[in-house]
Amino acid sequence: MKLAGDDAIARQEDERTATYRVKLPRQVVERPLLQVARRVLIALTVLVVTALIVWIDRDGYNDNSDGHVDLLDSFYYATVTLSTTGYGDITPVSDAARLTNIFVITPLRVLFLIILVGTTLEVLTERTREEWRLKRWRSTLRDHTVVVGFGTKGRSAVETVCASGLKPEQVVVVDPSPKVVESANAHGYAGVTGDATRSSVLLQAEVQRARKIIIATQRDDTAVLVTLTARQLNRGAKIVAAVREEENAPLLRQSGADAVITSASAAGRLLGLSVLSPHAGMVMEDLIQKGSGLDLVERPVTKAEVGLQPKETEDLVVSVIRGHRVLGYDDSAVGSLKLTDRLITITRVTPMTQLAPDMKPTPRG
Repeated sequence: MKLAGDDAIARQEDERTATYRVKLPRQVVERPLLQVARRVLIALTVLVVTALIVWIDRDGYNDNSDGHVDLLDSFYYATVTLSTTGYGDITPVSDAARLTNIFVITPLRVLFLIILVGTTLEVLTERTREEWRLKRWRSTLRDHTVVVGFGTKGRSAVETVCASGLKPEQVVVVDPSPKVVESANAHGYAGVTGDATRSSVLLQAEVQRARKIIIATQRDDTAVLVTLTARQLNRGAKIVAAVREEENAPLLRQSGADAVITSASAAGRLLGLSVLSPHAGMVMEDLIQKGSGLDLVERPVTKAEVGLQPKETEDLVVSVIRGHRVLGYDDSAVGSLKLTDRLITITRVTPMTQLAPDMKPTPRG
């Protein structure tokens, strides 16, 4: 399997186009270009109004060059006056013109300066605010989930974990496409634009402090490199990776992935099951779709269930997790349930299971 060829070219292209900068989600009230255009329009309006005021009272002004003020001179005077340049070649000489300068043109000059200076200050303030938000985000981000690749697989994975109670602010998406990162921001997730095979990019996502890492890249070789890099930066995180080809799954496990999902094989099995039994296929699709219908839920054993067999509980138990082993509900090694065990059950989604997935689900009737 190739690990360098096309990915090397992709990384070079990514270096030229991406900034490797964290982008936090926010609600944009108005586009920046629209804000600038609106302020420029206001400034031009102030300029035109000032020029018209001068031109209407042109007899009260004196031009040192030819003695009279025309429309062009009015715009010239308005420009140098509002910008506080003041060459002095055109001056108000009548009392009316001087009063107009005091009570009308001077407030317009102040308004013009406020528009120009205000725009600059807002840009600086926005930059400072964004840097403050980023520092605060980094200082509070702990035990979060990093998702590498926000395509169909990555997006579905995030929706599933969020349906189990994970908050959107605890998700960081890493993707080489700026448009994909903007899409993640629109869903409320922080995003990092860059090549996740590089440790510098993963460090921007604070992967060293993450609890879970989901790798859903488009290429298997990229998934291997990302897994190796992520495991090197974080030894304790749970890494789940998706691959297209089943033959690459062992390589992902050797690279440090705790679980590997073969997308092509899983889709093929679901297709085959749907052909043989459409209803069974519908049930399986319902089970893997979190938050609706039937769900697979992992929960701890309650005190009331200690000493019982899996079939004696009120829930439909599929497997029992004991230590690092996953035992079937009918495995003789299970015996009676222990307080340290965890159960994988099938339950119908209710508001209670959505809000508290680790709680004991509603008994089936």
